Amino acid sequence: MPVSFNAYQKMQRLPDFPVEDVSECLKEADTFVWLTVTDPTEAELLKIQDEFGLHELAIEDATSPHQRAKLEEYDDALFLVIHTADLVDAEICYQELHIFVGKQFVILIQKKNLINYDRVKSRYENARTTFRKGTGYVLYLILDALIDELLAVAAQLQDQLDELEENIFGEVQDDLLIERLYDLKREVARLHHAASPVVDICSALLRLHREIVTKELRPYYRDVQDHVVRIVKHMEMLRDALSDAMQVNLALFTFRHTEFTVRQNEVVKRLAGWGAILAIPTMLFSMYGMNFKYMPELESPYGYPIVLGITLVGCALLHVRLKRAGWL
Repeated sequence: MPVSFNAYQKMQRLPDFPVEDVSECLKEADTFVWLTVTDPTEAELLKIQDEFGLHELAIEDATSPHQRAKLEEYDDALFLVIHTADLVDAEICYQELHIFVGKQFVILIQKKNLINYDRVKSRYENARTTFRKGTGYVLYLILDALIDELLAVAAQLQDQLDELEENIFGEVQDDLLIERLYDLKREVARLHHAASPVVDICSALLRLHREIVTKELRPYYRDVQDHVVRIVKHMEMLRDALSDAMQVNLALFTFRHTEFTVRQNEVVKRLAGWGAILAIPTMLFSMYGMNFKYMPELESPYGYPIVLGITLVGCALLHVRLKRAGWL
């Protein structure tokens, strides 16, 4: 269980000490502990529960994966479940982050490293009057970092949609295009599902938990809420755009298929027309190829040119007729 934690007292970071001594450290006034735990076991979570005095139901939720995004209050601590998304080598990875927030501590429980917490801690330690703002400011920094990751994912989804729209109207039809559109629509839905509950969580923090989100911190949380609302609206716009793109792609596919069928029918008509023209000499010449003694103009010196002329005239008349009918 990788554990990272820092303790602060009277605006100063305390020297490192064993995690088992956290409960004693919290007895001191003006003490704050920031704990980050990656992939803990149930026994390790129970140990954290004892050190920080966490509620057993919250620990039970923290041990169960695939929780819905929520904000719950247990005694003097808040328990948050946030669904996150980040980019790893251009691939979108979705995770679940559990957060405990008390007056003297912030605990992050995750399956793997989600964001650069060192950068977040650096913002916390370098900001002026940051300690006076309490744990609510730390929670804001965490939410702000997570939202930055969501914004990056949203921008990548927008780029993918722009690329697919160019392919839709391209000269070469991509047979896998409709599958890529459906995959992108599923990613948009997942990001919307991850971002939309954060709007309600921020609203609840602003209205109901003023001991954490003080008056001084409300503008910060409204800023986070505004960014999340923008992501949610962006995903709704992408969802509508993808639906339109799928309809346009289907219409273009139908049009191209119909156009191909029409061209194919034109070719068949032309072949049939020329076949009908060739049927005239074929029929006449096959008749004269039969070994009958008595046949029209067989003994006449003009028989050959007469039959040939009749054949040419018949072919010409049929060609004119088919040309007018649009078959040639």
